[in-house]
Formats: sequence, C-alpha cells, structure tokens
Amino acid sequence: MCAARGDAPGGGRYGEAVFRPEQAGEGERIDFGALAYDDITMARLRALGAGPGWRCLDVGAGTGTVSRRLLDEAGVESVLAVDRDVRFLAERPGLDVLQADITAPDSLHGGFQLVHARFVLMHLPEPESLIAALAELVAPGGVLVLSDAVDLTSDRTPVTPYTTVMRAMWEGLRATIGTDVSRVPSYPHLLRGTGLEFVAAEIHVPPLVPGSPISRFWADTWERSRAAMLATGLVDDAAVDAGVRYLDSDECAALSGGMLTAWGWKAEEESPS
Repeated sequence: MCAARGDAPGGGRYGEAVFRPEQAGEGERIDFGALAYDDITMARLRALGAGPGWRCLDVGAGTGTVSRRLLDEAGVESVLAVDRDVRFLAERPGLDVLQADITAPDSLHGGFQLVHARFVLMHLPEPESLIAALAELVAPGGVLVLSDAVDLTSDRTPVTPYTTVMRAMWEGLRATIGTDVSRVPSYPHLLRGTGLEFVAAEIHVPPLVPGSPISRFWADTWERSRAAMLATGLVDDAAVDAGVRYLDSDECAALSGGMLTAWGWKAEEESPS
C-alpha cells in the first residue's frame, strides 16, 4: 500500500525489505486490508462530498480498490492512482496510473479536490514535510484525507499470543523499514499546521473474528514480516505460530490495530474585489 520510500534504522524500504510486491500473494494480502477498511474509507470520502466533478489523487493506491470505488460509487470525474510499484493497478476510463515516489521533489503536481493517502505516511520519515507537500496538491476548496494505523496494544493490555506478536511486528517494522505509528495521533495537529481548516479525525477498529479479512490480513502480514519480528528478540517462530493460531480461534479476544483518519480543508480562493 505504500507509494514511497523510507529511511529506517536498518536502511530498508517498504516493498523491498518486507512486503515485496513480486512475492506470491502480496496483492491478496493488500486486498484483505482493503476488505477490512474500504467501506469505512468510502463512507468518509463520500460524507466529505467526493462526487461528480471531483478530480482525485489516491496516493499509495495499492491494488486500486479505493480508486475504482471513487469512480464507480462516488461518480468522481477522475482519479490519479499513484504508487511506487504499479503492477497491481490498471488504467481505465477516468483512472490514470502513475509510478512515482512521493518523497522525490516535484514528483506530483496539484489541483485536486481530494488528495487521499492510506497506510502510507506511517512507513516514511518526516511526516510533517510530507503532509505539507500533500496539502500543496489540494485545490482551493478541496480536502486532504490521511489514514494510518494506530497501535492499541499498550503496556496495560493483557498479554496474549496476539499482543505479543503485534508488539514484535511494530518493533520489527520500525527497525527494518522505519514504520512509526506513534506519530499518527498527531495528524490533526499537523494538518492544521499546514494552514488547512475545519480539521477533524476519527478512528475505526475492525473486529477480530476468526476468518475475517482483518484477521487474515494480520496473519499474512506476520508471515511476511517474520524475519523482522524474530530479529527483535521479542518472539521466536513458535510465538509467531501461536499468534496466527490464536487469531483463527474462538479464544481470540483482542483489539485489532485501528485506522485513524484525519482530514482538513484548503480555504477557497477569495474573489477579486
């Protein structure tokens, strides 16, 4: 789902050190996440007014599910779907695809009523500068919408096979590719700092039910990041296997990682007097 590069302590990048798009089943893993979150994302985008006449930018478009639904369900005029690897994206009328690294200067040019990025900035350094750059792409009267993960496994959360593995996953991804979800709750403040107005945010936590899309997403994510998790020393193979079994069992009683969505509006241009 990531459209750009990050500088991790270990020097890795999303899509290279872990979650390689050429690895069999990676598109399916992304789609499990889409099944868990797309309805919530689309409800928010439509509530914000996405519809006919809107030109939209979908950053880190992944397999293109949100891009296509913006066209098919919201009826927007056009969508530019951007990702660093576009093998899962296909152009169609109204949907253009661009392979780009959003951390590169001048990789994109603005004028969009909607700029949307989901599960992208959490994997990248310097979110403040990236949020400011994305805000520049919003047309006057348009909206910037950011969604990223929030970790709900605090120190007071009961220890279960699930919480043990989730904590190792976040630590392993931070060390390997620079993922940092601790910054995500600051997004409303950062949006306001760019000059955007009417900033607000919400959190959605999909239920962990055996066989559900979100449970299958986490199980696949753990398998693909297993080496990074083991390198933390917080888990071994047996612990990861126990976590996967726990997700698919009736014993599972835990909170999934949530999705925080924050948005802000760019002021309309003043009419000349």
